[in-house]
Amino acid sequence: MAQDKPADDGIVPDRQSTAPMRAKFLAEALPHMQRYDHKTVIIKYGGHAMGDPQLAAAFAQDIVLLKQSGVNPIVVHGGGPQIASMLKNQNIVSEFVNGLRVTDKKTVDIVEMVLAGAINKQIVSSINKQGGKAVGLCGKDADLMIAKKITHLPNPDTGELEPVDIGFVGEPYQVNPHILGVMSRSDLIPVIAPVGVSPEGETLNINADTFASAIARQMTAKRLLLLTDVNGVRDRDGKVIPKLSIPAAKALISDGTINGGMIPKIKSCIEVVEAGVEAVVIIDGKVPHAVLLELFTEHGAGTLLGTRYQVPQQG
Repeated sequence: MAQDKPADDGIVPDRQSTAPMRAKFLAEALPHMQRYDHKTVIIKYGGHAMGDPQLAAAFAQDIVLLKQSGVNPIVVHGGGPQIASMLKNQNIVSEFVNGLRVTDKKTVDIVEMVLAGAINKQIVSSINKQGGKAVGLCGKDADLMIAKKITHLPNPDTGELEPVDIGFVGEPYQVNPHILGVMSRSDLIPVIAPVGVSPEGETLNINADTFASAIARQMTAKRLLLLTDVNGVRDRDGKVIPKLSIPAAKALISDGTINGGMIPKIKSCIEVVEAGVEAVVIIDGKVPHAVLLELFTEHGAGTLLGTRYQVPQQG
């Protein structure tokens, strides 16, 4: 008599034993789902997660589930490694000033092609494959992001602003979110490339974190999630700090606990919260389903910075 074929590990799963655990998880997720019902969540998608097919599929599933759960997700994506690869193929050497790529006319054309073209459509296709209805945009569409050229940057040593010429690199000047409001009231999911346009009609490359932060402020989002290659802000013992208040974050910058490239990221998070966004979360994008873990579970998946959170007492 033929028998059921066992799983690869030789163990036939017991559905009856796993069903209660699954039901418990769904029940625990319910109050978190209600918290975000009809709320806008901005997700900045970048880092190594974008280059891993399994992580990309998990991210797409998360976004579709958010939309089907009544949340209004808006995705803003980066693409630094892909831009670097294309520039290398074109024998264009990149220089960086304060972490920003010096961008001449030829470079900005490639940046727009990679960000608003290849990468944007890959993410759109991935979300649609999971049953969503994603639509690709960039800051040029409906004048979503009017930007101005960056002409001054802080000196790394003194912090004083100094004049710079880094080409077609911009910072948000005016956000016109009408198109996002229309899409959020429908079943469509916006996926935005961080390319803006100047008042003179010039294409400008904008840092994805900065772009997402500007969108979150203008939309008064419930949350801004920054998917990165780190799992949050760490204390002096190397442990991830799950929640931070603004005063606590500033104190950690002052005493050197927050240092290096994390300083401008945290300062940007503080500005977003002070502008009315309830909280910003720094999440490790290399964790599968990191978005769902952060929004629909009690423990979250990174460091949350908001107005009412404090650094936990160290033992």
